[in-house]
Amino acid sequence: MTKITFIGAGSLGFTRTLVRDLLTFPLLEGATLALMDIDAERLEFAQKSVQRIIDMGNYPARVEATMDRAEALKDADAVLCTILAGGVDVWQHDILIPKKYGIDTNVGDTRGPSGVFRALRTIPVMLDIIKDAERQCPDAIFLNYTNPMAMLCRAMQRESFMRITGLCHSVQGTAMMLADWIGAPFEEITYTCAGINHMAWYLKYEWNRKDAYPLIHKAVTERPEVYNEEQVRNEMFLHLGYYVTESSGHNSEYNWWFRKRPDLIEKYCTHGTGWNPGEYAYILKEYSKREDTWKDEVKAWFDGDRPFSLARGHEYAAYIINAWMGGDIFYFNGNVPNTGLITNLPEDVCVEVPVFVDKAGFHAVPVGALPPQCVALNHVSVMVEEMAVEAALTGDPELVYLACAYDPLSAAVLSLAEIKQMVNEMLAQNRDYLPHFKRLEV
Repeated sequence: MTKITFIGAGSLGFTRTLVRDLLTFPLLEGATLALMDIDAERLEFAQKSVQRIIDMGNYPARVEATMDRAEALKDADAVLCTILAGGVDVWQHDILIPKKYGIDTNVGDTRGPSGVFRALRTIPVMLDIIKDAERQCPDAIFLNYTNPMAMLCRAMQRESFMRITGLCHSVQGTAMMLADWIGAPFEEITYTCAGINHMAWYLKYEWNRKDAYPLIHKAVTERPEVYNEEQVRNEMFLHLGYYVTESSGHNSEYNWWFRKRPDLIEKYCTHGTGWNPGEYAYILKEYSKREDTWKDEVKAWFDGDRPFSLARGHEYAAYIINAWMGGDIFYFNGNVPNTGLITNLPEDVCVEVPVFVDKAGFHAVPVGALPPQCVALNHVSVMVEEMAVEAALTGDPELVYLACAYDPLSAAVLSLAEIKQMVNEMLAQNRDYLPHFKRLEV
């Protein structure tokens, strides 16, 4: 019997959706689903939600719930991780402090000072989890959904022997969006996408084996509703020649071009229709609102007020686990060490490339060199991530500062001295979470 463990099972929407997809596979319909969370109330709701899906589908699966991580991991075949280290009380300052210094953040969970500090808080927790997994289920696959994806995966892949990859929705999500723009059935689309998480590039995007980039260009330049849906990414495409994954909100933070002046934020980052331009106040308000209303949403679902189909969706992890347990081989984009896969990025850094999975494990596909205008952006972010990961592993505050100093948006807005002052303030704010870090020498 397959055992699938959810660490952070209190992420109720994700847990429900993934369990629904998992149980549609004959190989997995009798699985043991082990749920673990540090929040007892959320864990109880997650257990009841999963049991309801099992009952609705009349599946032979069974669900277990525990707050003991080792117990949840014991003898697992696959582990899924969706944790959040620290709530809004701490991570709001990842956005608010840089904002005070002029760094205007839209999402703030992946790169820049906000992403670096989220990584510093989360990497120790992830390493504790992966070390528990090494002891309890050394032969399992480990699938991470937690951000900042690249830094967390890099730290775990560097420190552990386990089969680890990180999963993100942006590759297939963007591919579907582009297909919709050109009027193509998605099943007729093929592509090769590679780079780093949230900044991977469609090196090829074809419709029935013919280059579809001219059609995308036509849609972006001739249809205002298409251009306005992703203003930042469309600008990057028009000037760089390749389409990038993840939303305009994210990508507006990852470079020098869109958020360094108020007039640029107004022009490119305020009126998009396909993403929430917002700013930190909106994000924090929405997060707090979700924290206040999740019980009502769960109650409505249990009362039958929310429709829930048992039809299989498109969640990567379910297909991956099915392949790992002996089902059909599955192809996806995953976050893996760069073992010669992208030849113009450094060895062993975390890259996002095509991967095949079967019962032998993960098989990443070499893609060669990225175009220079693409790898230039990737390389800067990769080196920031390398410094941040090293800082998390060593407690070196100088590396935290250097990671933020080389962040493109921070460097476009602030001087080196100002960045150091900002980092010191962020270190002070995170003292309870980062007790091993000292204050920087000014």
